[in-house]
Amino acid sequence: MTDIAGQIAKHLREVYFGGNWTAVNFKDSLKDVTWQQATTKVYSFNTIATLVFHTNYYMEAVTRVFKGKPIDSKDEYSFIHPSITSEDEWKQLLDKTYAEVENFACMIDQLPESKLWETFVDEKYGNYYRNLHGIIEHCHYHLGQIVLIKRMVQNGG
Repeated sequence: MTDIAGQIAKHLREVYFGGNWTAVNFKDSLKDVTWQQATTKVYSFNTIATLVFHTNYYMEAVTRVFKGKPIDSKDEYSFIHPSITSEDEWKQLLDKTYAEVENFACMIDQLPESKLWETFVDEKYGNYYRNLHGIIEHCHYHLGQIVLIKRMVQNGG
């Protein structure tokens, strides 16, 4: 583990599992959300389930790049997920997300520092460092939305 890559992996874990300075994380925020609440549409906002899927979508894409595969993600697909019609399906989405976050964090931990400054796939994407931090910022952004939508759903609007 390099110091910088290790810190990036730690930051990712904290947004999902706790310990960041915002004191808000996915696991604690979602632990009391039912599948019905996760799939409830509020105004024109995305559902909680859609946002959970969406944040994980980009981690999956970068994980594939780490494994030497081409980037094949498309923004238009990042909000399209299998329907959730039971508590079991909701739990499966959460379990899959948390496992993939931990896997992704472990992969980040293993990056040599020099890799962080290399171009990520194409110049237009910047370097690995920028993309990894972008994913974490993206997670924080959508976590804020999830927390607000959860309040609306659980408090009746």
